[in-house]
Amino acid sequence: MQRVCFLLKVREDRIDEYRERHAAVWPEMLEALSATGWHNYSLFLRDDGLLVGYLETEDFAAAQAAMEATDVNARWQAEMAPFFESLDGARPDEAMKPLTEVFHLS
Repeated sequence: MQRVCFLLKVREDRIDEYRERHAAVWPEMLEALSATGWHNYSLFLRDDGLLVGYLETEDFAAAQAAMEATDVNARWQAEMAPFFESLDGARPDEAMKPLTEVFHLS
């Protein structure tokens, strides 16, 4: 199982709305994430907008590709893109660059 951690930056003026959106993620988005191999997926948001994501999956590239093939992902990414800083034209899911794990205690 791969453990994946990534960072993104939520615009400070959109933090409250971002939290609200994630308190009510669309059921079909939740189903798609589960069906495409995203497990133990968590998002942590600091007050200044730093977003830390963590998930476990058998193959991150395959899980990303499977999500990209869903209609719900395209709609979700389009709605979420305005919440983020520094995407440089990428969708939020494309900007998720895994950090290198340097330590793990199991």
